[in-house]
Amino acid sequence: MFTNILLADEINRASPRTQSALLEAMGESQVSVEGERRDLPELFFVIATENPVEFRGTYPLPEAQMDRFAMQFTLGYVSPDEEVAILTAQEHNHPIDELKPVVTLADVMGLKRAVEKIRISEELKRYVVDIVAATRTAGGVQLGASPRASIALMKTAQAIALFDGLDFVGPEQIQKLAVPVVAHRLVLEPQARFSGLTTRSVVGDILKKIRVPA
Repeated sequence: MFTNILLADEINRASPRTQSALLEAMGESQVSVEGERRDLPELFFVIATENPVEFRGTYPLPEAQMDRFAMQFTLGYVSPDEEVAILTAQEHNHPIDELKPVVTLADVMGLKRAVEKIRISEELKRYVVDIVAATRTAGGVQLGASPRASIALMKTAQAIALFDGLDFVGPEQIQKLAVPVVAHRLVLEPQARFSGLTTRSVVGDILKKIRVPA
């Protein structure tokens, strides 16, 4: 647990007790053992994969833990050219054996502080809040997104703006990230789920309806 980047492979295979133990680390950046609190490093975040196919021996992540993850992505299959490149890379040995650092801890912390300096207007903060608040009254949604979603959407939009070479957030950055940041936090009503509604489509519809600040 005491690391900078924690990779949890197939996290839905972890026991509910293990999953709940991650909540404190992800939410509070600390670990409590026998009443003693131990702080995690300043740079700490979790990357997790989830097995979407097998359900035997898996435990669905509780809503509180899903809310701790800033974003969720579905990778799908790689293109044929990319798959050929994978074969070539592993023809003689495994690429992981030759991995080398590409940045230092100081570099990453510098990027993190640079993100915090990206400006976001009050109008766009309200735009973020309006998008997230709309999930709480959307049809077919049993549980909408919490304020954690608003915070995550604002901060990730700041990060994307930095990588886009901007010193301010625009509506485009918020719209680009709304689905991967918000959708996984929603819980649909069973009937809506069976009818084919998805959380990603719910957020997509909200983006079409909410007025974009000029």
